[in-house]
Amino acid sequence: MSLLASSLTVRLSGRTLLHRASLEARPGEVVAVFGPSGAGKTTLFRVLVGELVPLEGKVVLAGEDVTRLPLYERARRGLGYVPQTPSVLPDLSVRDNLAVFERLTRRARPSGAPGALVIARELGLDGLLDMQAARLSGGERRRLEITRALTAAPRVLVCDEPFAAVDPLGATRVAERLRALADAGAAVLVSDHHVDAALSLCDRAVLLLDGEIALDASPGAFRAHPLVQSRYVAT
Repeated sequence: MSLLASSLTVRLSGRTLLHRASLEARPGEVVAVFGPSGAGKTTLFRVLVGELVPLEGKVVLAGEDVTRLPLYERARRGLGYVPQTPSVLPDLSVRDNLAVFERLTRRARPSGAPGALVIARELGLDGLLDMQAARLSGGERRRLEITRALTAAPRVLVCDEPFAAVDPLGATRVAERLRALADAGAAVLVSDHHVDAALSLCDRAVLLLDGEIALDASPGAFRAHPLVQSRYVAT
């Protein structure tokens, strides 16, 4: 299943946050979206998943125009989302957080997809299953949110800052799981300020500057590009 953004423009409070931004994530690939703070990355992802409706342009999921469909309708069609903001149920244990989500997504999951506890073990959460989610560290909570999203076996997964607050071992586990999802045929989009981790994971890297797509290249070409060196990463 592919996800296509075509000429997206978003204006809020008189400010243009996206201007004719276009990109595509195809089955089997990981696309990383980079850019300085305020470049429009989170706005782009919120449009892709249905939290924002663009002023212009469209979003196409598996050939269907879903521009005006809300997040839950896109989720029913196979789109998963890991937002930048916390989204766990803080009063429940890790185990119960996963159980609630697994029940909600049971009908949409393909036969043979790994269950929540299997994914939790892969991401190093097996020793934390009975801990209240409110007591988790930022990195542990992030791994719980990613585990929860992967439980639905999404055909397209959009991850905003998947490596935020995650330690190096945890980041490696997350990257391996996202790579495995793509290798199984899903399209995966990530945005993260951990440049090395995201570049090692992705097939293509996109640079977003001032709300516009400024570059779409292979990871090696992206890192060496003069625009990246001058506007985004230190040499």
